[in-house]
Amino acid sequence: MGDVTLSTSTRTNLLSLQRTSGLIGRTQERLASGLKVNSAIDDALAFFKARNLNARAGDLSTIKDQIANGISTIKAAVQGLESIEAVLKQAKALAQSAVSSPESSTRAKLASQFNELRSQVDNLAEDAKFNGVNLLKNTTNPFTAGSDQLTVKFNERTTTAAVNQLIVSGVNTTDFASITARSAVATGTAGDTTVWGQTGTAAITAINSAIRAIDSAMVTVRQVSQTLGTNSSLLEIRRQFTENLINTLKGGASELVNADLNEESANLLSLQTRQQLGTISLSIAQQSEQSVLRLF
Repeated sequence: MGDVTLSTSTRTNLLSLQRTSGLIGRTQERLASGLKVNSAIDDALAFFKARNLNARAGDLSTIKDQIANGISTIKAAVQGLESIEAVLKQAKALAQSAVSSPESSTRAKLASQFNELRSQVDNLAEDAKFNGVNLLKNTTNPFTAGSDQLTVKFNERTTTAAVNQLIVSGVNTTDFASITARSAVATGTAGDTTVWGQTGTAAITAINSAIRAIDSAMVTVRQVSQTLGTNSSLLEIRRQFTENLINTLKGGASELVNADLNEESANLLSLQTRQQLGTISLSIAQQSEQSVLRLF
């Protein structure tokens, strides 16, 4: 059989109707996905630019989570220091009571209570860790000096020269010794109770030495807290900056590939109207050929 021969007007209207149907299909896809660029075929440049922007936003989201984790680690250490300071204040109050107490037996009991409070300083430092990192005591290797170290990255780069990061050092061995006032009272030894329970100036001298050590310890606690607080504030600034940058990157990617749903809805309505008119035009073109058929 030979090919069906269509008139020029019929073929023109049919081609227009096919194009309109294609545009309707594209518009419906955009409305369904919310994207005007669904693949590289639609717009390769916009597609890959948006992909790169979203990829970087994803990397920065991981960085933001690490920064938030670092802030929580510092907060745990600061809360531990605040509790340690409260314990040291109580210990100082006990020592001051011992100085003003005339009975040696009372001073000996206060020394026992003092030792108990001193032991809590170590316990609080031990528990002030977050996600395995303790800026007050070394949890990675307890046989080495110093505390854990916190490293927080601010960008997604991997080369050493390009990495922007903050390294937060914990309490060193000397400062921790000052905080726990080891030179004043050794926890759990009977000698402290004996010394505080003596008569005369020896007991008062020992107690005053403990008070001075506690005062020095509280100064160290406040200094370390201030340093950690400054680092926490810096991390919070970087966290907010990273969050804003992520929003900017995602917004830029959206502008490249997202569809304007209002515009696409209007386009769909217009195309459906055009499709109906095209169908009518095709019918009119066919009527001219049918009039020839009536002659037979």
